[in-house]
Amino acid sequence: MRAFVFPGQGAQTIGMGKALADAYPEARAVFDAVDDALSEKLSRLIWEGDADTLTLTRNAQPALMATSLAAMAALKAEGVTLADASFVAGHSLGEYTALAAAGALDIADCARLLRIRGDAMQNAVPVGEGAMAAILGLSIAEVEAVVARVAGLGVCEVANENDPSQTVISGSKAAVEQAAAMAKEAGAKRAMLLPVSAPFHCALMEPAARVMEAALNDVTINTPVVPVVANVKAEAVQDPDEIRTLLVQQVAGRVRWSKSVAWMAEQGVTDIFEIGAGKALSGMIRRIAKDVRCANVGTPEEAKAVAAAIKG
Repeated sequence: MRAFVFPGQGAQTIGMGKALADAYPEARAVFDAVDDALSEKLSRLIWEGDADTLTLTRNAQPALMATSLAAMAALKAEGVTLADASFVAGHSLGEYTALAAAGALDIADCARLLRIRGDAMQNAVPVGEGAMAAILGLSIAEVEAVVARVAGLGVCEVANENDPSQTVISGSKAAVEQAAAMAKEAGAKRAMLLPVSAPFHCALMEPAARVMEAALNDVTINTPVVPVVANVKAEAVQDPDEIRTLLVQQVAGRVRWSKSVAWMAEQGVTDIFEIGAGKALSGMIRRIAKDVRCANVGTPEEAKAVAAAIKG
């Protein structure tokens, strides 16, 4: 069994997807569709722009989606379709990409939703008041114990369960900084503040969740052609109403990536393909499910190699 997975924010780089667009008209058409949906040349920013501007949440989210869907278009041109996968999943914003890849969301709607999501998440908390930190070398339970100790300083929650040894916390700056220091005292190999513009996936994002609730009510969500493993549940879903509800919850909820990958492995998935920019998810997957094989599709060469492997 196979799964296709899609990266989240942080994977963006200037130039991503350009080789795909040059090699495959189908991939270029994806970037054109996103440009049209947003009424701007996001593709120009992705390929020729300034890295700091691309990293802005409102740009990075639709840009990463476009790059991943362009890679899927390249795979389709090589003869691989969603029918070759049993599940799709994505890390945070990557869940929207997974839904678009599986036909649950229209590409244009997905681009506009991610622009709204990026703005809403950025605007939910004044700059400088929130923070996120990555904790390496402690179990999720150990990180949860640290987080509980700083409750009096403000919001501090587990935001991402990335893999068994990497957990991200999010919340009020003072609470997150104190939790990071305590994590080091508790034996963490590293506890580092992340260069993010807002504290994602914690209770401080509730205003953004309400914005997304309204935005999602205005779009059609179809039944995906393959089940989507949702961040919030770490299980597959296909019902459009449940998908809508979970996407709202996901804004301020925990990204249960480690559990999502483990769940897919338990269902019999043996091969997971990371579609789009970067290779961060593949590294996590190898630490979560050591017997699962990983491959990446971010270039024309990788698209050809993965298609050849899938088609046998």
